[in-house]
Amino acid sequence: MGSMVPSPVYAAWRFVSKETIESIDDRHIKDYLEKIENFNKKHTEDIFLDSGQKVILKTTLMRFQRIQHTVGHGHFALLSFDDAIKTAKAYSRIGPFSKEELDFLEMIFYEDSLFYGFMGDKPLKNLTDTIDGPKVIKIPYTGNYLYKGTPLEMYYKIQKDIGEKVILTSGLRSVTKQFMLFLNKAYHNDGNLSLASRSLAPPGYSFHGVGDFDVGQVGFGAQNFTDKFTETPIYQRLADLGYIKLRYSKGNLLGVRFEPWHIKVNL
Repeated sequence: MGSMVPSPVYAAWRFVSKETIESIDDRHIKDYLEKIENFNKKHTEDIFLDSGQKVILKTTLMRFQRIQHTVGHGHFALLSFDDAIKTAKAYSRIGPFSKEELDFLEMIFYEDSLFYGFMGDKPLKNLTDTIDGPKVIKIPYTGNYLYKGTPLEMYYKIQKDIGEKVILTSGLRSVTKQFMLFLNKAYHNDGNLSLASRSLAPPGYSFHGVGDFDVGQVGFGAQNFTDKFTETPIYQRLADLGYIKLRYSKGNLLGVRFEPWHIKVNL
């Protein structure tokens, strides 16, 4: 990515398996865990976009936001990258993506996320991967969608076991939706890709694209996406009933903050 260079710690990890990460120098592990604990702060080895890329980041993000405003939040969550491009071309108030913006998005999607510190798997390998519309269903009163089959059955079972105080807070996310979330986080943090990736999977790396979903406690608002969620009766019931098989557990070595609200769906 331009003049950026990978951090020495992450560079050392690029060519080792996740199973061998634990053998790395204890000091590096301690530094890493401290960084993840303070996921929303800037750190010395963080990778930033350069000044020119930050300009493109802003125009690209604004275009995504105009697309979302045009098609609606619910539909945007399912919108493929190709359909986002077509939508932008079709509406003058959005305007087509420039070549520079498309090149930027392709760079972000296909860059190995280890470059800026995210070490999770990548379930969506192609920029043009889509969500199969006939296989999804909108969950009433949430504005979110789930895949039919295992994800939907799991959510309804959670509701049945725990009751009406549990709610779906985030469901399916297309590559386009994940782009907007990730880029928005980077934009509001001076183009810091490392910081963004500590709390939001880069496009293609989110398991929300294949079936995972988030749950929370009704009335708890934004705190459902913080460690405070672990203090709620809903979380305790989820844990007691064995639903807490976390994708990103506390102290994980994937470069991601602890996500106690994220339900891992085994497909």
